[in-house]
Amino acid sequence: MVLTLLIGVLAGCGGQSGGGATTGSSGGATPGTGAAASSGGGRKVIVFAASSLLEPFQELAQVFQQSHAGTTVEFNFAGSAQLVAQLQQGAPVDVIAFADLINMKKAQDGGFVANDPTIFAKNRLTVVVPKQNRAGIQSFADLAKPGVKVVLAHENVPVGKYAREVLERASQQPGYGPDFAQRVLANVVSQEVNVKQVLAKVALGEADAGIVYVTDVKAAAADVLSIDIPSDVNVIACYPIAVVKGTKAPELARAFVTLVESEEGRAVLQKHGFEPVEPGQAGTEGCS
Repeated sequence: MVLTLLIGVLAGCGGQSGGGATTGSSGGATPGTGAAASSGGGRKVIVFAASSLLEPFQELAQVFQQSHAGTTVEFNFAGSAQLVAQLQQGAPVDVIAFADLINMKKAQDGGFVANDPTIFAKNRLTVVVPKQNRAGIQSFADLAKPGVKVVLAHENVPVGKYAREVLERASQQPGYGPDFAQRVLANVVSQEVNVKQVLAKVALGEADAGIVYVTDVKAAAADVLSIDIPSDVNVIACYPIAVVKGTKAPELARAFVTLVESEEGRAVLQKHGFEPVEPGQAGTEGCS
């Protein structure tokens, strides 16, 4: 089942969007359409979210729809940079949730954010290899071995930026060598537009290894293995969320953000491997 989902992700070239009664997976939000009423006549809230949030946000959508009768949550899951670009192009959206602070800052600078964003979750990176692990990768350092086929997200995607930051950190640590990042990048055979596509290529055996979030491995544990990245070179990815300025569904948008930040929301995030952020502890300390 997980592998089937990953094949679908690999086949898609854009964001994964959800519509209808719950959170389906085809197409994207269309610029210029209203966000307050769904095609079925009910209310809806449109959420643009980083790809790594797919599993917990889909679960939270079910909770939200049960407590808001007649309301549909529609998602557009994609790389954070891609979501910002769609926002700038006028795509209708009520809530944005990204995997880094940089893209949220771009949204703020563009005048798209109605309120101060809050950090609701944190994440870390890990190496992921196919279940068979034919390349025999046993450690993070093995990514630099000649002939290892590595797949990363593009550097303008948060997880791609984080991965390169981790490689540079390792290059400054004893045991890896000052050219560690250079050697790993020389092994990169593909750069993907979001973290789910990195995971899919590894799960399908099209690469020997990739760097993804620990939460992604949890979602695909039947098809891949995880190899820890040491904490002294790892990063902390912080996830901010905000209501979009000009939303046509401000009450629903605020209610969805409230759910994500609630005790119930934090429990769902934790179940899916995220480190939830307690109220009052949403500062940027330690964020990469």
